[in-house]
Order: sequence, then C-alpha cells, then structure tokens
Amino acid sequence: MPRVSINSNKHWLKQTLEALKCVGYAIVEDVLDDYFLEATRTALYKVQEQIVSGIGAECLNQAGELGVLRFMTRYDSYFFRFLEVPAVLQIIDQTVSNTAILHLQNGFILPSFPGDRSPKVFQNQFHQDFRRVLNGYVASINIFFAIDEFTDNNGATLVVPGSHQKLESLDPEYMQENAIAAVCPAGSMLVFDSTLWHAAGVNTSGQDRLAINHQFTRSYFKQQVDYVRSLSSEVIMAQAPRTQQLLGYYTRLPCNPDEYYRPESERLYRSGQG
Repeated sequence: MPRVSINSNKHWLKQTLEALKCVGYAIVEDVLDDYFLEATRTALYKVQEQIVSGIGAECLNQAGELGVLRFMTRYDSYFFRFLEVPAVLQIIDQTVSNTAILHLQNGFILPSFPGDRSPKVFQNQFHQDFRRVLNGYVASINIFFAIDEFTDNNGATLVVPGSHQKLESLDPEYMQENAIAAVCPAGSMLVFDSTLWHAAGVNTSGQDRLAINHQFTRSYFKQQVDYVRSLSSEVIMAQAPRTQQLLGYYTRLPCNPDEYYRPESERLYRSGQG
C-alpha cells in the first residue's frame, strides 16, 4: 500500500500524487498530533449527542447510515480547523486546484458489532464517491482522516487498488477478493481519487472507530451540502479567506439583478473559478 510520512519524507507530496495516478490512493502519516486527535474525539462525541438530540435516533436510523455525522460545523466550529491543515491544502492545490470547494465533510463514529452482525448499509458496500469518469481528469478527491488507528478489525476503509477512473462497474467478487484494508496510525490521512471503489470495513473490535471524511471537487460541481446557506454569513466571514473559498462562498449564484450587477470584488462568483 502506498505510504509516506510527512515527518520523515520531504518528497511526501510528490509521491502521494504519483500514487493517486497509479493506484488511486495513498496513506499520509503524521499529519495530526496527539493533542489535535484528542480534541477531535471529544468534539465528535459532543456533536453526535447534539445530532441525536436534535434530529432523533429514529430519523437517523431511517437514513440507513452507521454513525455518520453531517453538518458538523453547524454544531461546533472546531471542525473548520480541518480545512486549514497545510497538508490538506497542498493536496487540494495539486489535484482539484486552488479554487476547489468542499463537497462534504462527514464525521464517522463507526460502532462495533459482534461477528458478522454489522448491518448492510451503503457505506460498507463497495462504491465510488464520484461517479463521473472524465477521461483521466481528476474532478474530485477525498481526504479521509483516521482519528483512531485504522486496523483490520475496527473497520479500516477497504480500497481496491487501480479501480479509479473506470467507466464500467467492477465485478463485486473481484473487489471483495482484491480489496486492501487501509491500516494506518491515528493522525494519518487516506487520500484517494473519488472515483476509486472503496467501502467501510466491519468493526468487530468492541470499540467505536472514529474518522472524518472530506471530499473536494472542482468549483463548478454542486456541493452535497450548501454550506453557505447552512451557516450564517457571520460564521463564514469569521473564517480565513481560503476556508471561505472551500465552503463555496465565492461560487454562489445571483438570484436577482442587484446580486448580478455588482463590482467585480463583490460578485458572488469570482473570476478564475475552476
């Protein structure tokens, strides 16, 4: 499995980009320190409590997901920090450009189940996060943080090497037999082309497995979540300019003449996006 460390390999970015081209994914270690990880674990559980309280366990169960936390920045501004991690920005710049936007940010508190009793849901079936294959053009990238160590028995993400940028669907048996668990230390990030076939593993460890997934796309693709509408202008303007860009603040569409006829510096959709 392609693996580099930020601390011990000065060529980590170049090697990560080569791995993305060749096999569709790479693991980058030593990105988040222990303090950052512990603060993230605390924040994830607090957000989970707020989501369950506000939306209701029954409604969440009907969504057919296992421990997925959506709209996290609405509940805790701490999660904006992931959009400021230098290694994340470097990968975005070299793959989907410096005008890319955040398609989604989802937290995961993957519960443990005994044996093979884990329910079948979308996330643990092989799938692509981006179904548009554009002749090798990278339009979407995932950066998946291991907040806990990823192991064979706690549900480490399964990836199918070389399955990215394929127009046709792959045979399920082939994927099952050739998938590799992205085993890695806490604080690592699994980077993959969003057309890569992958699935969540089964957690039988007896403990939750925590992670955070980010998907970034070229600026002209519609986000899964409208973060600008989800968050107030006050919240967005309190963020760094690059974070505002990632949230989609400069890829908005005018809805009336007043919003359209503005000076260039005030336009909702800035020039050079893409």
